[in-house]
Amino acid sequence: MLVVSLGGSPSLVSRSDTVLEHGHRWLQQRGVEVARYRIRDFNAEDLLLARFDSPQIQNLHEQITRADGLLIATPVYKAAYSGALKTVLDLLPERALEHKVVLPIATAGSSTHMLALDYSLKPVLSALKAQEIFSGVFAEDSQIEQVDQAIRLSPALEQRLEEALEQFHQALARRSTKTQ
Repeated sequence: MLVVSLGGSPSLVSRSDTVLEHGHRWLQQRGVEVARYRIRDFNAEDLLLARFDSPQIQNLHEQITRADGLLIATPVYKAAYSGALKTVLDLLPERALEHKVVLPIATAGSSTHMLALDYSLKPVLSALKAQEIFSGVFAEDSQIEQVDQAIRLSPALEQRLEEALEQFHQALARRSTKTQ
């Protein structure tokens, strides 16, 4: 099984990337290959000029084509996912997520942004023809804390994330069985 991971934060240190990294480890412990992409790894000029032929965008598209699923995380800004993530998603072909299962993750300063997944990110994932989009995981910044050099998720967040990852993993396994 292959999952593409897409981190939507432009920051070097990011809570959404921290949650995403936890997801990577969880999936890899179950034998899932994870291809990692972060927004800041893409050439900014290619994104700003909407270069569909960007080698980085082409590589992302090729990996998504091969993948069984997409794990996508974003910080919430102004009640929506990051603009840089929107730019990358806009550069993918219309049916890029066809036959894929998707687990979206969002982080924000408060629970007032909890519906950002449902009202902003999921419609775009649906427009890209994702086969199955899970309800996702929303985390408040206060549920992700830095202790010394380590970052720790609150027990409640960790439990919700692992339950969502378990459902995601089961869907990947069902998909993988059907395509064999």
